[in-house]
Amino acid sequence: MAMTPPPRLRACPSPFIQEMPMIGFMPSSRLPDGRSRALYSVAAAGLAMAGLAAAPLAAQSYARSGPNDLGQCAAGQGPAVRVTVSGLKSSNGNLFVRAYPANSRDWLASKRYVMRVDARPQQGSMTVCVPLPSAGDYAIAVHHDVNGNRKSDLSDGAGMSNNPGIKKILGLVPRPPSVDKTRFTAGQGVSRMSIAMQYM
Repeated sequence: MAMTPPPRLRACPSPFIQEMPMIGFMPSSRLPDGRSRALYSVAAAGLAMAGLAAAPLAAQSYARSGPNDLGQCAAGQGPAVRVTVSGLKSSNGNLFVRAYPANSRDWLASKRYVMRVDARPQQGSMTVCVPLPSAGDYAIAVHHDVNGNRKSDLSDGAGMSNNPGIKKILGLVPRPPSVDKTRFTAGQGVSRMSIAMQYM
């Protein structure tokens, strides 16, 4: 009985490999033999998978949030910043303390903070611990969401590292200071700073 040969399998090209720039690799038409072509394919697949694996890590480096855990600012902990917030006019609403990388691209941009601490405000002054991913240069912004709507309103308060003045456009709309005025350097341990709130 004649044996029917099995159907030939068609290779499905990977969209990830097609989209992956192969800078530094020789084009397949110039590879000397089949073995080199096989190594080229394996390298391409490996780089594509590496890119896929790195993407979630990059995404996790921004927009992290957590409660106000003062234990992370205890002796021997860090890197972190122990922030004394003063001038809170009420205990209403929410208090958000955000740490940004100290560059103009990320400063105050949506979801570009490396850590946001959510706390219940206390009229007068309170302490907030902001854990950081590593030592380096950062800038901190404090937002007192007075009415608790998780948005920025003219009734809200704000404060920033180094306590720069917050100018107002036409005496009404606040204009935030540049990152150069709010930058500070955090070490491996626990840094300390005081931030005074400002209201409209």
